[in-house]
Amino acid sequence: MLELNKSGTDRSEPGRLPAQGPGPDAAPDTRPAGTSPSTGPDAPVGRVPLRPYLVAGAILCALYFLYSYFQYARFGSPSWDLGIFEQEVRAYAGFDAPVVDIKGPGYLILGDHFSPIVALLAPLYWIWPSAESLLFAQAALFALGAVIVGRTTQQILGGRSGLCVTVAYGLSWGIQEAVKADFHEIAFAVPLLALVCRALLLKRYTAALLWSLPLVLVKEDLGATVAVVGFLLFVYGRRLQGALLAAFGVAAFVVTLVVLIPAASSAGRYDYWTKIDKNGEQDVSMLDSVLGVLNSSVKIEMLVFLIGITAFMALRSPLTLLIVPTLGWRLLSQDSNHWGMVWHYSAILMPVLFLALADGVRRSRGSHRPWLASYAKVAVPVAAAIAVAMTQHLPLRDLLRPETYRTDDARSQAARAALDAIPAGSRVETDITLMAHLTSDRTVYWVGGAPGTAPDIVAINLDFGWSRPIQDPVAYAEQLHPEARYRLKHRGGSFVVMERTTPEPDRIPGVRDG
Repeated sequence: MLELNKSGTDRSEPGRLPAQGPGPDAAPDTRPAGTSPSTGPDAPVGRVPLRPYLVAGAILCALYFLYSYFQYARFGSPSWDLGIFEQEVRAYAGFDAPVVDIKGPGYLILGDHFSPIVALLAPLYWIWPSAESLLFAQAALFALGAVIVGRTTQQILGGRSGLCVTVAYGLSWGIQEAVKADFHEIAFAVPLLALVCRALLLKRYTAALLWSLPLVLVKEDLGATVAVVGFLLFVYGRRLQGALLAAFGVAAFVVTLVVLIPAASSAGRYDYWTKIDKNGEQDVSMLDSVLGVLNSSVKIEMLVFLIGITAFMALRSPLTLLIVPTLGWRLLSQDSNHWGMVWHYSAILMPVLFLALADGVRRSRGSHRPWLASYAKVAVPVAAAIAVAMTQHLPLRDLLRPETYRTDDARSQAARAALDAIPAGSRVETDITLMAHLTSDRTVYWVGGAPGTAPDIVAINLDFGWSRPIQDPVAYAEQLHPEARYRLKHRGGSFVVMERTTPEPDRIPGVRDG
C-alpha cells in the first residue's frame, strides 16, 4: 500500500538531491504552529490502491451473508420484514404494483414506508427468486460501504489507517445488528451515505450533492438527512448548491410524509406518527416527547456506544451532524425498539461516524493541544480494537460456533417437512417462522391479518410464542376464518399445516373484486 501523508519531506528521486529547506524567496508558512502540510484538514489527498479494500470487502460480504444464510436456513428470522421485502421485490420483478399481502390483503407497501429504491433488486430476483437474494444484496451493500469508508480513510490519513477503519466499520455493532435483523431497505443508504461523506471530505461538492439525491427514495425520513448535507455544503462555501439541496431535502421529506404515503395508504395517512404521539393507548404531547429524549438508560447507552466506537474522535468532525435527523426521530419515538443497539436502525449511522472519525483524526493531528495531537495518532487503532473486542458480544461471534452451521436439527427438519406439505401457488396464512421461506412462490398472509380471505393453507409453529397456547390448531384456523372449514393435513414437531376443505370464496379481499 502507498504510505501517504507520513512526513513533510519528499523522497529523493533518481538523479536528484534530497529536498532542501525553502529558499530565501519562498513564501512564508502561514499555517498554525504544529500543523504540518500533510496533516491539516486541508491537506491534499493521494491515490491509494483499490485491491486491498476489494479483498477486505469480499471477506466482509462473505461473513455477513454466511451469518444471514445460516440464520435463514435454521428458520431463525427475527421478524416478518424479510418476507415483506421479498413480496415487494417479487412484485417489482413481475412488473406489478408493490402489494405486500403480509401487511394485509392487497396492501400497497408504499403507503407504509416510501422505499421505491428496492425495485433495483428486481434483476437479481429474476436470477435468484428467493429471500436469500435479498440477504446477499444487503451483505454486498454493507461491504461496499466498508470499501468506500476504508479507502477514503487511507486517502486522507495515510499509512494503515484505511484497513484499520475498514475492520472497525465492518465489525461495528450497527452493521452486525442490521445483518442479524435480515434485509431492510436501509442497506441502500449505507453506501450512498459513505459516498456522500467521502465527497464532502475530498471537497467534491457536486458529487456530494448528486450522491445524496437518491437517499429520498430509500426511506421517507432521509429527506431530512439530505437537508443536512445541503447545510454542510452551505457552510463549506457552496452556498447556492447547499441552499438548493437543503430546500430539496425538506420538500422531499414533507411531500413524502404528507402527500405520497397518504395517497398510497388505504388509511389515507402516515401511520408512524403514532410512534411519537402515542405510548400504547396514551396520548403524548410533542413537548413531552422532546423533554423525554434522554429519559431512558437505553437511549443514553446507545448514544455513548455510537460515539465510543469511533474512540470519540467523530465529535471533532462536522460530518457528525448527518446523524442528527435519524437520532432525532428515534429518540422522540415512544417505541423502545427504536432506542437501543439492536435491530437495523443504526446501520446508516456507521459510514457517517467512521468517516467522521477519519476527519476528526485529520483535524486533530495538528492541534495546539499536545494531548489531542498525541491521541489522534492512536485513535484509529483504538477504534479497531474496540470493534474487535465488542464482537465477542455481537452476532458475528456465532460464526465461530459449530452449531451455527447445523441445519439438520429436529426443528429445522420439521419446518422443512411443513414446507413440503404446502403446495406451490397456494394462499398461505402463517407466522414468522415459515414466512420468508414461502413468499417466493406463494401468496402469504400474516396469521390473523387476513380476515375473510379463507386461505388455502394455515400453517403455524405452535412454539412461536403465542400469548395463549394453541391447543386445537384446526379450531384456531376456523376461529380465524369462520367462513371456511379446515382439516389437519400435516403435523411434525411443533409445526402444523391445515388445509381448507370448503370451496374458495367468490370474493377474496385484496385478490379480486366482487
